[in-house]
Amino acid sequence: MARTPAHPVRIGRPVPAISLAPGSFASSALLDAQDVDAVAVPVAPAAPDDTDLQPRQGTAEAAARYGIDLAELAERAGLTGAAGEAWTLLLPRPVGSAAAALPWQSLPRRVVLVGVGDSSPLALRRAGAALARATRGLRRVLTTVGTEAPETVRALAEGYLLASYRVQRIGAPAPERERPAAELVVVGRDDDPTAEALTTAVRGATATWLVRDLANTPSNIKDPAWMADRAAELGQAAGLTVTVLGPKELTAQGFGGILAVGAGSASGPRLVTVEYRPTAAAGKHVVLVGKGITYDTGGISIKPRESMVTMKTDMAGAAVALATVLAAAEAQVPHRVTAVLPLAENHFGAASYRPADVLRMYGGRTVEVANTDAEGRLVLGDALAFADATLDPDVLIDVATLTGAASLGLGKQHAALYGTDRSLVDALRAAADVSGEPAWEMPLVPDYTGATHSDVADLRHVAQDPKYGAGSITAALFLKEFTGSRAWAHLDIAGPARSTADKHEVTEGATGYGARLLLSYLTALR
Repeated sequence: MARTPAHPVRIGRPVPAISLAPGSFASSALLDAQDVDAVAVPVAPAAPDDTDLQPRQGTAEAAARYGIDLAELAERAGLTGAAGEAWTLLLPRPVGSAAAALPWQSLPRRVVLVGVGDSSPLALRRAGAALARATRGLRRVLTTVGTEAPETVRALAEGYLLASYRVQRIGAPAPERERPAAELVVVGRDDDPTAEALTTAVRGATATWLVRDLANTPSNIKDPAWMADRAAELGQAAGLTVTVLGPKELTAQGFGGILAVGAGSASGPRLVTVEYRPTAAAGKHVVLVGKGITYDTGGISIKPRESMVTMKTDMAGAAVALATVLAAAEAQVPHRVTAVLPLAENHFGAASYRPADVLRMYGGRTVEVANTDAEGRLVLGDALAFADATLDPDVLIDVATLTGAASLGLGKQHAALYGTDRSLVDALRAAADVSGEPAWEMPLVPDYTGATHSDVADLRHVAQDPKYGAGSITAALFLKEFTGSRAWAHLDIAGPARSTADKHEVTEGATGYGARLLLSYLTALR
């Protein structure tokens, strides 16, 4: 039976266009262009000793050119200047003898007032996101929001591009009114540092879009073979080295965890590596391992129906690792980067693995299975052991939608961050701050190592004694057993990898969390 619909999704879509232009709203001829549909200007909250909203870069010039007090209109509209507010003024068309008297006769009819809050990177990402949603379906849009410095342009562009994303429809295309504006033109900065900052924003947003598209793809299309094919296509197109191991190779090399998890599915598992080598080999070797469960029913320990609905996104970690290595290659980071993608579908069937089975993992260590719905740590254990034994990484990082416990403890915005190396953990925390993808450091509690004890195998992958609790911590301790003596970090992204609604730069469905964080880490790594 055919598994792929007639209109498959497109992987590797470009993000919307953003360009830089010199000048100001006071004199720029761009405002007279026929294909410009809107002008967007910033407003900030009133100063502590004042009640009036504060205009920001370009707002006064636009007000003068339009002959309108935009600050007064903002207050009448109830705007507070908070980051993420956006209000559109649609000016009337001039008619009759009054046409020549209206100062906006030849100017764009839409003026969008955008709240920028304190103009921090966080605030400007939210402003960019609000601008994206306020200008859907338009042609060119001109803005001076966030033009104070290169880093503010980057934050604005990140928010705008991330919020412009929409899940691809399978079937009829989305209406024009739902599509991003054809182009956003940032007026007032066209210098080299700003262009570099914009390139960084576009690269990070492109990586995030790729993660979202892969993770949002329905699992009747996306099985392990499909995911491996997409990784190979994208990697080879970027000039990277790609290897794919299928069931026969996995069996021959002893990947007992990946094989067990995938045994119940009609779609066999894969292990993919995608490697970027810089021209100069002076940097470090960073290996990124991403959990790639293309659909998770829970196996014999089956999930309730409600818990299965989002499980097409359970391979988000693998998508993050893939998108990061592709972006690192495009950025030409001076470090060797390898993505390792263990891919399987955790289904149930006559060949499914069972609770109480004992598996022999890559490298020979045995694991007692306690819960087939804790499959992620099994495929990661194989992949981490493989990376440690064969890739000789200086830094080993895994990223996974691993435990519900992480989201219970930290909510839906923060990833749980674990690590064995202080400098690595600190660098990832700094990258989380820069990228706006927050992570909270969690402890690898030595007293909890007993949770992995088994009487019948080397390890037990889920704690038998309920006294331990701390499911995210005990899962991390299990993974640590497969990392050798490497500098290792684990990102449990079960909370922030998915969203139930659009909010600022986060979009409903797969969020793409992690790609910009890891790219920021690699860019800053010395």
